Amino acid sequence: MPFQAVFNGRVPAPQLEANGTPRRGCPLSDLRDRLRRAGLRPTRQRLSLGWLLFGRGDRHLTAEMLYDEAMRAKVPVSLATVYNTLHQFTEAGLLRQLALDGSKAYFDTNPTEHHHFYLEDESQVIDMPDCGITVDSLPEAPEGMEIAGVEVIVRLRRSRPAGRRQG
Repeated sequence: MPFQAVFNGRVPAPQLEANGTPRRGCPLSDLRDRLRRAGLRPTRQRLSLGWLLFGRGDRHLTAEMLYDEAMRAKVPVSLATVYNTLHQFTEAGLLRQLALDGSKAYFDTNPTEHHHFYLEDESQVIDMPDCGITVDSLPEAPEGMEIAGVEVIVRLRRSRPAGRRQG
């Protein structure tokens, strides 16, 4: 279904089964349900941006990257709307925000707990294979606080060829 159809509200009502439940298999209907289950009203802008975000599987992107995709898809949204939507999706548990670089945040469409590689030369984030990383000896949380999770981010850069020295 074209993005303009989603944004302009020219989307057919979801098909219902004989028992009145929505028929599964329609990505737009699934996205609407996902937003509602997360406590978010499925507005046209949320549906359009959600379609772009979740339609390609698990990935990592910045607000600027999503904004560029929206512009190429002719989805009329502002960068501020993209930021607001990403933060709303994060607060609702649909995304994870990763602070990898002081100047920008990445958003992960896989909100489950997992670790990442950050390719510094390309400013790219990739999921780390599940290899049984353990973090021992965590400090005690301050009074009144509890540890909610631990993220491991391994920063990578291209190695210099052997024999070449930095000048």
